[in-house]
Amino acid sequence: MLISKVIIYSSVIDEMKQFYVNELGFELINSKESSFKIKVGDSELEFQNDPANRNPFYHFAFNIPSNQFKEAKNWAKTKVALNTEEGSDEVYFKQSDAYSFYFLDPSDNIVEFISRQSLSPKSNDIFSAISILNISEINITTHDVLSCGNQLIDFGIPVRDENSLEESFNFMGSKGAFLLLGSEKRKSFFSDKEAKIHPLSIEIDKVKIISMDELGNIKLGLL
Repeated sequence: MLISKVIIYSSVIDEMKQFYVNELGFELINSKESSFKIKVGDSELEFQNDPANRNPFYHFAFNIPSNQFKEAKNWAKTKVALNTEEGSDEVYFKQSDAYSFYFLDPSDNIVEFISRQSLSPKSNDIFSAISILNISEINITTHDVLSCGNQLIDFGIPVRDENSLEESFNFMGSKGAFLLLGSEKRKSFFSDKEAKIHPLSIEIDKVKIISMDELGNIKLGLL
């Protein structure tokens, strides 16, 4: 599965463009007065201005080469302050055989860089934003996890490792690309922020579209 494109919202769109393009060095695909889109490896990430000024925030992750976790972390530390959890600024996930670190962007999005040791390719290039492989994860927060999860399953997006659907939180997807389906007020990892419903749009494999409005209503369709 490939998360080919994500559209999320921000109340500080100018600061976000400065941060991602000028500070982190992502390739700018296009830019308008109220939005901009960057290249994230094989994925695209678009930020749109939130006209209601609700200060929306999300959690998303980027896959990076399997051999560049330390290099990517050192690169990030020259640009941002890393988040910590129990005194550590990184974590190893045994189930996924992956290392991650986290930081906040100007919209208070919880940004994760994840190096999947068993799935991601290696790279011999010097690490930079253009080394990122693709979008690895994006959260979907909803008031009805089971209903939303069953709709995603019927849409061809399974629970990770064919696990049963859980009422509070699920990894939906496969092969290093996951929708993090969870309930409101769930504490985000490496953050003290509680998850809230915010609108977004997710494109899967350049074929499927998953969208959620500000009320938490999910809509599924094909391109």
